[in-house]
Order: sequence, then structure tokens, then C-alpha cells
Amino acid sequence: MPQLDALLKMVDGPRDNALLRFAVAGECVKAARLAEAERHLRQALAWQADYTAAWKLLGKVLTAAGESAAAADAYRQGIAVAAAHGDIQAQKEMAVFLRRLIPAPKG
Repeated sequence: MPQLDALLKMVDGPRDNALLRFAVAGECVKAARLAEAERHLRQALAWQADYTAAWKLLGKVLTAAGESAAAADAYRQGIAVAAAHGDIQAQKEMAVFLRRLIPAPKG
């Protein structure tokens, strides 16, 4: 994964920021390194809590890792951020992902 290696070299350097961590997380997902992706996404969100795409990817990572409750929480937070910023598309997408995690009650 040369792309991942190149990005990781920039982590903790002068250009380290939320966008870099999001990019690193995306490459980690491609390499099936979900725990590492989660760490980078959480750092990105610590720096920029209104980063809608990072919330969405965090939810996907947590879902893939089998952490449904944590994924649902990430989606809820992401939906709130998207709504606050008028990012209707991201809001709708995360709402769909959240509904898939939490099945409708039977009856």
C-alpha cells in the first residue's frame, strides 16, 4: 500500500490535520485495517467535530467491525452535524445506514 505508507509519513508532522487523517483512514479501510482507520477518524473528529464525511466513514468502519451500537452513535452524531450544516445528502445517507443497523420493531 504505497499510498497508505506515503500518507502515514505525514501523520504527526506539520501538515497533520483532519483531512489527512480522513485520507489515511480511507486507505486503512481499503487495506482492511479497521481499528487503525477508527483511530485516525476519531483524531480527525477531535480536531474538526463538524467533519460530516468523517462521521459517515466512522459509522461504516464501526459497522464493518461489528460494533453496531457505536456505529449507530456515530451516524446519529453525523446526522446532527449534517443537519446543522445543511448537508442534506449526507444526512439522508447516514439516516439510511442507521435504519439498516436498527431494524424496525415487529408488530
